Amino acid sequence: MEMYKIERKTYELVENFSGTPEVQIVRLKPVDGKPMKFDAGMFVMIYGIDPDGKQYIGRAFSIASDPDSEIMEFFVVKEHNGHRSHFLDSKIGDKFIVSGPSGQFRFVPEEDKKVLFIAGGTGFAPFISMMRNIKKHNYGTDAILIYSVKYPSEIILKDELYSLSKELKMKKVITVTRPSEGDHWDGEKGHIDSSKIKEYAPDVSERTVYICGPLNFVKAMKDSLAELKVDPKKIKADVWG
Repeated sequence: MEMYKIERKTYELVENFSGTPEVQIVRLKPVDGKPMKFDAGMFVMIYGIDPDGKQYIGRAFSIASDPDSEIMEFFVVKEHNGHRSHFLDSKIGDKFIVSGPSGQFRFVPEEDKKVLFIAGGTGFAPFISMMRNIKKHNYGTDAILIYSVKYPSEIILKDELYSLSKELKMKKVITVTRPSEGDHWDGEKGHIDSSKIKEYAPDVSERTVYICGPLNFVKAMKDSLAELKVDPKKIKADVWG
């Protein structure tokens, strides 16, 4: 596994749009034209730059883009704990300092031939990076995705997700935790638990399991996997928030 040196690079905003009612999709490009190297699953710190050129508040974001892409993509919660994201007011061309890559939550396709991806909300970001990477290099990874969202409208990059899962012949399960009659959702409902994992990934003990989402979500998934007696050494987790 390659070890990456932490870099600090200036990136500029090239795309910034609403992906879902709760999530903004942000795309940054390196000013020097030399993209940062990373493995799918890793994260970076992003710092804003004020009018005097000083950096301010940094936050960690999982990278959603394919490692071979010049553009870095991120899924940003528009409002978190009452705080509005700075990106909602950012303009195309605004500059940011990106520091990284960091994290041990790294997809190693040569080692992980069979995987289970468990995503909660914007914790889907590293998984679409992995899926894009699997497609780009034709790794043929045997992957299952179980993705939990509050509402059907919160499925991030839904069209690309459906298309990718079909191309990769990947089993995809999306479960909605707050369904209502008006949303016409006829898919899986409720929180992910051991019974759902067993139903959709009956061979879970043979897979490397990747989990990404908020702290309580990750803890609940680890508890569910423990119920299924999955070897903790086969579980990789990344927590946000």
